[in-house]
Amino acid sequence: MMRPFRFADLGAVGALAALIAVPFPGIALAQTGSAQSAPAQPAPQAEPAAAAQAAPKLETFGRWSTLVDEVDTGEDLRKTCAASTAFIGAGGVPGTLTLVITNGDALPPDAYPSVTIAVDNKDLPAGKSVAATFDDDKGRVAAKLHSDGAVNGRLSWTVDNQAKTSLALLRAMRRASVLDVFFGDAPVGSISMDGFTKAYRSLGTSCGFPTADVAP
Repeated sequence: MMRPFRFADLGAVGALAALIAVPFPGIALAQTGSAQSAPAQPAPQAEPAAAAQAAPKLETFGRWSTLVDEVDTGEDLRKTCAASTAFIGAGGVPGTLTLVITNGDALPPDAYPSVTIAVDNKDLPAGKSVAATFDDDKGRVAAKLHSDGAVNGRLSWTVDNQAKTSLALLRAMRRASVLDVFFGDAPVGSISMDGFTKAYRSLGTSCGFPTADVAP
C-alpha cells in the first residue's frame, strides 16, 4: 500500500502550482566585520552553489490538470505525479478529485495511484471505513474510504488502495463521461472525466508505469 500524500486545492493549473513547495536553496550571506575592529582574514572559500530544483511540470487535459514534481535526493531522482479535477458537489459546495503516485511507491500493476476526494461538506459520513460508490451509465464500483484531516479547509477521504478495487475504479473513470459519487446514501457530486484518459497516460509516462490496463 502506498503512503498517503496530501494535496490542497488541485482544481486548476494555477492551484496545482501552489500545492507543491519546490525547494529552492537559500543563499548564505557572509557576515563582514569592520576592517578597523579586526585584522584582515583570508576570505573563506565559497562552497559550490546547490543546483536549484526544476519547477514542477504542469499540463491540462480537458477538465483535468497534471503536475510532475522532481526532487533530487542525492541518491535518486524522486518524482511525484498528480492529476486532479475540480467539481461542484451536492449543495453547491466545491470539491476536488485527485490521483497521486511517486516513482518511489509500488507502481502498477502491483499498486495504483491513490485516489482522494476533498469536499467542503461536513454532513458527509467520516471515519476509518466509509462505504462509497462510483456510478456511471455502464456500471458501479464499490469502495471503502478513510477520512483524513482537512485539505485546504476541506474534509478529505482516500480510497483504501487495494489493487483490484483501484483498478476497477480507474477503469470506471476512463470509460465514464461523468462519475456520480456517493458516500453511503449521501451524494457527493457528479465529477467530469473529460480529459482523464490523457491525464492518466501522462502520469504513466512521467512516473514510469504502464497504463494499458486502465487506458489502452
